[in-house]
Amino acid sequence: MEVTAQMVKDLRSMTGAGIMDCKEALREKDGDLEEAKRFLREKGLSSAAKKAGRETNDGLVESEVNSDARSGVLVEVNCETDFVAKTEDFRALVKNTLSHVKENGGQSLPPNPGGETLQEEVAAAIAKLGENILVSRGERYEIPEGQAGAVCSYIHPGGAIGVLVELRCASADVVGQDAFTETAKDLAMHIAASSPKYLTSDLVPNNVIESERAILMAQSKDTGKPENIIAKIVDGRINKYLKEVCLMDQPFVKDPDQTIQALLKAKSKELGEEVEVFQFTRFQRGELTAQEEIE
Repeated sequence: MEVTAQMVKDLRSMTGAGIMDCKEALREKDGDLEEAKRFLREKGLSSAAKKAGRETNDGLVESEVNSDARSGVLVEVNCETDFVAKTEDFRALVKNTLSHVKENGGQSLPPNPGGETLQEEVAAAIAKLGENILVSRGERYEIPEGQAGAVCSYIHPGGAIGVLVELRCASADVVGQDAFTETAKDLAMHIAASSPKYLTSDLVPNNVIESERAILMAQSKDTGKPENIIAKIVDGRINKYLKEVCLMDQPFVKDPDQTIQALLKAKSKELGEEVEVFQFTRFQRGELTAQEEIE
């Protein structure tokens, strides 16, 4: 059967595949558009499998917060180069990933395949853009019914770093005040800049503290100081480490003379009720790949 230009155009509009791929699919399936679509999908999955081992150090971190600020999502989608990351096709995939996490939650992403539809979209993007693409991770926050609070996000220019933070308080009236909104934005930007790993020191796992202690003890062995003095020095460094990695103990980036805990205490007094950070997530582009290389 002759493959016409209109048939190729129709298949391209349906799939987004290249001209030559559409021609090949139509010839292979005797002009049957539905079968040609299936052929391109299968070809995309095959192409994705071939590119799966290639490093994906670029990409975008993106977020979306509902207009009522009661829910929000944060995702990271990776590719091989910034050239592909800037294309409309890649950005469309990121947007669809946000929608997927909004509907299904972050647990629906890898190591699970992310659902058949999203997996097919990734495969199609790989086939079209010619690079390995990985939907790395996603997070969704949602304020429970009957609880007052807000979700806020911050994306660093270029999509290299993204933050999702959830604040809670006692009443919805407080959430609507400018001081509350400004505090949420300030905290999201602070988390992006200061990279805290934990909310408070009591949430730091014991194995993390003991690992840090072992490293510091090993570094101090050759100082010639008595063991009891070394132990005190290490304790001091552990306390310093905890202040560096725990959000509430960090100096506020816009006013280093006060900690985040002091900032929230002051804002709570201004607003007339306690405002607390319930949870936060920070994604930095490519950090999962970097961790795998270290391991």
